Amino acid sequence: MLAILSVLFLCLSNPVCGVFQKLYCSISESCECDFKPNIRDLEWDLYKNVYGQHLAQEIVSEEVARFLKNKSPERPLVLSFHGSSGTGKTLVSSMLGNHLYGSAMSSPYIHQFVPTLHFSLPDRVKEYREELKSWVQGNLTECARSVFFFEEMEKMPPGLIDVLEPFLGPSHIVFRTNYRKAIYIFIGTTGEEVIKKLALESRQAGRDREEIKLAELEEAIARAVYNSTTSGFFQSSIIQQKLIERYVPFLPLSRRHVERCVHSQLCQRGSCGRSDVVEAVGGDMIYSPVQGQYFSSTGCKAVPAKINLFL
Repeated sequence: MLAILSVLFLCLSNPVCGVFQKLYCSISESCECDFKPNIRDLEWDLYKNVYGQHLAQEIVSEEVARFLKNKSPERPLVLSFHGSSGTGKTLVSSMLGNHLYGSAMSSPYIHQFVPTLHFSLPDRVKEYREELKSWVQGNLTECARSVFFFEEMEKMPPGLIDVLEPFLGPSHIVFRTNYRKAIYIFIGTTGEEVIKKLALESRQAGRDREEIKLAELEEAIARAVYNSTTSGFFQSSIIQQKLIERYVPFLPLSRRHVERCVHSQLCQRGSCGRSDVVEAVGGDMIYSPVQGQYFSSTGCKAVPAKINLFL
């Protein structure tokens, strides 16, 4: 049986053997059978449903496409999302899950870690390190195409995340599993002040937000998360070893972006025509700075609750 499975597994990547794929997947629990990345749909989803985030749209689609085209990557794909609450970090994460495994976050090969849930006691960091290493290694042994999301990195106990360093480098292969096929996404608000500052300066200078380039932010974000005592990456060897492929900035949202969020959610409720609600919610948000009121203080996060007030 093992010999048959091995032959059929090799056929998965060979068009000539495509007729055997269904047979292989009917008798195997390999995650390769569930891994059905659709880059074109991911790009379209990012373009259509993520507002005001040209950098995130470009970086995520390009990096994921580049990574998946390589059948034998040199290292895992490691991205770090940064920005204020409500700017789309969680939304983009769910899109990734949906277009890689077709099941958003419910796939058994997609793993989420939340500090306040999984690592809530600061005095147990040593124990958490061992648990996290075991969890990640176990899941990678089960599925080389595992996807890991680490949320609220600003609440992650410093020193804990460094236990992942061996998994993020270019040479980690254990138990015949290629750990370099995995994807790691870190999500947090640390670095938001750097992003807000550049966005504000650009706005005040009359510069279009789409003119902001990654090169203007990436190094500053890396410094911010490395030096912040409230960051899970504080003095992290992961940053020192340059194991993060891209720091992805999520820019603060303006009123027009918030109103697009409102319109989108109204359409999901079957009320696309309620322009009065769009305007009411947009006007009820808090914007900053006081002089200018350019950016929503909560992004689109408060939109569902506001819609309930005005619908």
